[in-house]
Amino acid sequence: MRRLFIIRHGNTFESSAQACRIGAGTDLPLVESGRAQAARLGDYFASLAMPIHCLHSSPLLRARETAAAIAAATGKPLDGPLPWLNEIDHGPDEGRPEAEVLARIGEQALAAWDEQAIPPNGWRVDAETRLAAWKRWFAREGEGAELLVTSNGAARFALLAMGVPLTSLKLRTGAFGELAIDATGQPQLIRWDQRPG
Repeated sequence: MRRLFIIRHGNTFESSAQACRIGAGTDLPLVESGRAQAARLGDYFASLAMPIHCLHSSPLLRARETAAAIAAATGKPLDGPLPWLNEIDHGPDEGRPEAEVLARIGEQALAAWDEQAIPPNGWRVDAETRLAAWKRWFAREGEGAELLVTSNGAARFALLAMGVPLTSLKLRTGAFGELAIDATGQPQLIRWDQRPG
């Protein structure tokens, strides 16, 4: 049985900074707290008693830096970025403070995104392509642990591709979800939004 770990990159803002809506259009590095989260993820995956079959990330720097920390801790070389793991495009809300985004789209639209992945007006998501990519990944052959480092906007489509009902699709920074995938390519959710330690 394969184990798929869907990992969100570490923090790109310190807790004292104003939170902004950052997507594919802004390629930020990890900040100090994000590097610490990446190190904790690395330690966690190094402690697993299963071989790591592959380690991929999205093309964005924050995901690549998180994946590099996991690679350094586990000794598993990076297998390269996968474009379909890239973050969504927040359109007119890219780089805007959360309060401004909420004022523009409204609470209902934000709840629809967090609970059902229905994008607010102006966001470019390409849901069908993302769902198809996750389903193709589930159907792959393999064994051991598969680690995919991505972002919150992209990760949620794994749950939707499985048809898993959750009250929230969000994955916090430095957290991961774990799926078991059987020989027929059928995924089962083991846990979601877990931080190591």
